[in-house]
Amino acid sequence: MDIWEENVNEYVSNYSAITKETGKLFIFAGDQKIEHLNNDFKGDGISIEDANPEHLFKIAKYGKIGAFATQFGLICRYGKDYPDINYIVKLNSKTNLVETCQKDPISTLLIDVNDIVEFKKRTGLKIRGIGYTIYLGSEFENIMLSEASRLIHEAHKNGLIAVIWIYPRGKAIRNEKDPNLIAGATGVGACIGADFVKVNYPKSKEPEVDFKDAVASAGRTKVICAGGSSKKPEEFLKILSEQLNISGASGCATGRNIHQKSLLDAVALTYAINEIVYNNKTVEDALEFLKPEIKEKIRDEILLKQYESEKIK
Repeated sequence: MDIWEENVNEYVSNYSAITKETGKLFIFAGDQKIEHLNNDFKGDGISIEDANPEHLFKIAKYGKIGAFATQFGLICRYGKDYPDINYIVKLNSKTNLVETCQKDPISTLLIDVNDIVEFKKRTGLKIRGIGYTIYLGSEFENIMLSEASRLIHEAHKNGLIAVIWIYPRGKAIRNEKDPNLIAGATGVGACIGADFVKVNYPKSKEPEVDFKDAVASAGRTKVICAGGSSKKPEEFLKILSEQLNISGASGCATGRNIHQKSLLDAVALTYAINEIVYNNKTVEDALEFLKPEIKEKIRDEILLKQYESEKIK
């Protein structure tokens, strides 16, 4: 592998931490403040708590997740107060203001891996890996593919995990959720050496069956599914269970389904997702954590952790 010998233990430690030694991964995605601007954080059905970026960090601290993915700037602003979170630093981002009909999408580096490694050593934060988005099919895909390949190599050299978001998008793409195209995208993730590749679940008559091709195409690279827009928790958990137990996905990366809720509801949902991803539980088992009496216990746990944090300060 491309991991330097002196950093193999670091890589294994980071991989074990975010997968909880299961080989699966639950990413709480908090990179939408650039990707979708303020649209995901204020509006009908969105908790007022979500307007403040610190809401994301509170969920990551009190919830049960594998890793929290967000931009470097937010980690710089809030990381000192949330040192126990497993972080994945999203290295590139773009807004959604320029539509595909105007220009094919491109998203290039905001910051480099070497800067992340230096920051990790200086702060002691639990930075476990890096993330990068590729828009496959864009006329600028060559730039993003080249950057991603080099970033993955640099991350591995330094013992960091590499998670690649791949979305087929651009004027050349007629259906970005075509099953064959999704399988092609996961294969690209494997070819550039990603540890995990995050893709959208396909739209087809039998997506849970068709997605098996995407998992097979990725080979030893693990495939995780994007959470998409907010759904009712029961629906979201059912789809997640099918993605893992029928299609063979290795986890999920979801943001809006979690952070658009109040802190308590968001944390309770992470408990439920954790049960399905890491503990191989059923949807029925996971839904137990959303019952009022269980959520009251979770509220007590949050309050206790908040009290203990204040005592330390």
